[in-house]
Amino acid sequence: MTDVMLWVAKEGGNGLQKTADSFERDRVIEIGMEAITDRPAWKTLLAFAIIYFVWGSTFLAIRVGVHEVPPFLFAAMRFVAAGLVLFGWTMAKGERLPNGRQWGSILLIAFVIFVCDYGLLFWSEQRVASGIAAVMLALIPVFMALAEIIFLRTQRLTVRLGLALLVGIGGVAVLMSHSIGLGAAAIETTGAIALIVGSLSWAAASVFSRVMPLPESKVLSSGAQMLSGGLMLTLVAAGFGEFRNFHPGSVSRGAWFALVYLIVAGSIIGYTAYVWLIHHESPTKVGTYAYVNPVVAVVLGYFLGGEALGLRTVLGTACILVSVVMITTAKKPDAAR
Repeated sequence: MTDVMLWVAKEGGNGLQKTADSFERDRVIEIGMEAITDRPAWKTLLAFAIIYFVWGSTFLAIRVGVHEVPPFLFAAMRFVAAGLVLFGWTMAKGERLPNGRQWGSILLIAFVIFVCDYGLLFWSEQRVASGIAAVMLALIPVFMALAEIIFLRTQRLTVRLGLALLVGIGGVAVLMSHSIGLGAAAIETTGAIALIVGSLSWAAASVFSRVMPLPESKVLSSGAQMLSGGLMLTLVAAGFGEFRNFHPGSVSRGAWFALVYLIVAGSIIGYTAYVWLIHHESPTKVGTYAYVNPVVAVVLGYFLGGEALGLRTVLGTACILVSVVMITTAKKPDAAR
């Protein structure tokens, strides 16, 4: 999973600001279209390469780290550092601090996304291959569609969506079932359940954040959530006694490099590239990272991490990605109507 989804999760913003946001988006698109002839193609290609391959590689970096550093503590290190950079940068630019209601929303979303989703992702990668973890988290759009149908009523259950949901559920069944003979062991049950709960948590936060009061600045909002979530993960790590089991001197250079890579490349550079792309390219093009990241994670896990790549993994991954493509490319009804 990638940090940019924090921005996506809140793109709806405050429900009372939707009209203003639509005018701002139109203005940004118009400015982007005017400048497109002056924008070097290599910048666009580089930004896409970052959100495709850097984010896809973060799952393997997580796996490397959590095999030497306790998982919640490792996650806390990543997000406290990245959150300090992003939040501090916005403060240095003179951004206004969130008000009381906005801080309430920030803290709630930070808990659901960072403690419930990222915390479970880091924990599960002690038991589940990094490529499989990426595939399981690709279910987030599936759960978001379900939440929109059941809770927000902004989406109707069409034949296309119903079929997509069934295909996605089938992909999970292929990966988890012990009774299907596909020549490879099913993924570890507790790790798989943790990833499903994490995906559900992210989907819920993404959907309900659309009607919660949040700062207008997406960078400020994301930085505040990252920092808050990192501090919460620190408390969770302390509650589980992870500090007692952590000895910095015994951690290898590879694990420390994985942490630096997650902070700098995965969180800071990746987020910057995404924000730049979302202002210069269509959301449909930018959203293709959701299809590419799991494939990159599976390939890197196989070649660099020694993870198995059997028929079960290929079939389950294909089902889930087909489901995600069908859901994310489906037309939504006009919100105004």
